[in-house]
Amino acid sequence: MVMVVVISLPLVLFCILLGVGCFFLGRYKARQEAARAQVLGTPIPPPFTVASYSSSPAPPPPPPPPPPHSKHQSSANIV
Repeated sequence: MVMVVVISLPLVLFCILLGVGCFFLGRYKARQEAARAQVLGTPIPPPFTVASYSSSPAPPPPPPPPPPHSKHQSSANIV
């Protein structure tokens, strides 16, 4: 049995018109939101304060590496 689906021309035109309308509405809303967007950057220090660039002291230097291994010089190792 074959099923025939009939799509009318007014329905196609309505869907195209609805898509174009949503496109332009979305673009308008996005431009409004972008116009009032907050620009984030380096904060300005409050007046009458000394600007310190580090909020915590520097970490201590790493410990020195251990010396390389060497064999013990015993009488058994001497040839």
